[in-house]
Amino acid sequence: MSNARAAILARLRAAPKGTVPDLPYWMPPVFADRLDRFRIMLEAVHGEVHVIAADQWRQHLRLILSSKNVGRVMAPPDLAVDWPDIVAYDRPVEELKDQLVDGIDAAITNACGAIAETGTVVLRPDADQPRLMSLLPPIHMVLLKLSDIADNMAGLMAAQDWAGTMPTNLLLISGPSKTADIEQTLAYGVHGPKELIVLVLQ
Repeated sequence: MSNARAAILARLRAAPKGTVPDLPYWMPPVFADRLDRFRIMLEAVHGEVHVIAADQWRQHLRLILSSKNVGRVMAPPDLAVDWPDIVAYDRPVEELKDQLVDGIDAAITNACGAIAETGTVVLRPDADQPRLMSLLPPIHMVLLKLSDIADNMAGLMAAQDWAGTMPTNLLLISGPSKTADIEQTLAYGVHGPKELIVLVLQ
């Protein structure tokens, strides 16, 4: 038996009954700048991050869409996206699925939060912004409030009181869709969007 193992077992045996031994306690990291950490982690997996003023996101969105030669865009009606060829998600999915599968170049959704530690955006799909909007179009654009970025998962859960109001459905997205073959060659967009663009609103 190793000396370290023997020492641990001796401490456990010597501890009074009903007490918990003094073991190391892990604390989640706290980052000095959540936004920088979030950007670094998301860009490391080929995501894009744009930090803009909250009242200027529509103008900035138009610039991004133009630079990528995007044609048709799908967005919830309440976002009032200003784009020449916009498709509002305002009908049952059965009426929109053909366009979603083949005909929409980009979709825009809201994030309910983000995790700086992993560069992850968190979505809460509902009838107005269903999962298909973040899955089928080749470009997924996400609106994220700066104040909704947490250091880590535990911080996000506490800030949004998931213990008291547990969400029924959440999506955690860390970068665009990617897969690899047996030779570990990465391909993007095979099973979902090939681009993930996050607009952080400050």
